[in-house]
Amino acid sequence: MSAKQEAEDWAAIVRRYGERHDLAYEPIGGINPVDAPVALCVGGVNRLTGQLDDGFWGSCCDADEKEVGGLFGKAVLPTALLAKAHMPDLAQVVPAFNVESLEGAEHVAQRFSRKVEFESIDFNKRFWATVPKEYDPVKLRELFSPGFLAWVTTMSGEIDFGVNDRQLWFLWRLRERSEGELKAAIHNAGQLFKRLQGEMDESGLHTYPPGPWHAGLEPFPQS
Repeated sequence: MSAKQEAEDWAAIVRRYGERHDLAYEPIGGINPVDAPVALCVGGVNRLTGQLDDGFWGSCCDADEKEVGGLFGKAVLPTALLAKAHMPDLAQVVPAFNVESLEGAEHVAQRFSRKVEFESIDFNKRFWATVPKEYDPVKLRELFSPGFLAWVTTMSGEIDFGVNDRQLWFLWRLRERSEGELKAAIHNAGQLFKRLQGEMDESGLHTYPPGPWHAGLEPFPQS
C-alpha cells in the first residue's frame, strides 16, 4: 500500500468515527470566529471536536507527523494522536506541568523546569514529570493522589500529558493507524480527564461540569 493511500485510509477512519459519534470532522482544524471560545487543536490534521468519549468533551487531531513514501507517492502520516480539553479550573491549581513517558526516550533536565518526584516508585520509573521553574512542585504532588498515580501506570501504550495555556493535553503514540487505536486513544484521554476532575473534587476544589465548553463550543457557565 502506498503512503498516500495510507493517509487517505486513516482520514476515512477518523471521519467515519466522527460521523458515528456525532462529532465535527475537519481535514484541517480551523480557528473559531471572533468573540467565540478559543478553538482546540488549531491547524491539526483530521480534527474531531465534540463529546469525544462519554463525559469527555474536547478535540483531537493527528500529531508527530512524518513524511513517508517514495518519490512518486509521498505523504505525511501521524505517529501519535493529540487530544485537548479546556480546563481553566485545573489550571488554577497547577498552571502548567508536563508528564512524559520514559519509554523509548532519553530525558535531560532543563534549567527552565523542575523535575517532580512522587512517592510512587512505579510512576517515577515510567514517567518524567516537570513544572516550570517558577511554579511550586508541591502543588502537583498534592494533586496526584496515590490512587491516581497507580491508575496512570496501568495505562497501556506510550503516553504524555499535561496542562498548558489552561488546556489539558494528552498524547497517545499510535502503535498502528486503525479504528481500534483511535478509540483507545480517545477513551484513555477521556479517562484521564475524568480522573483529574475527580482528584480536584476530592480535594474540595471548584470544577465545571463536563460540557461543550471544554471543547470550545460554548462559553463556560457562570460559576
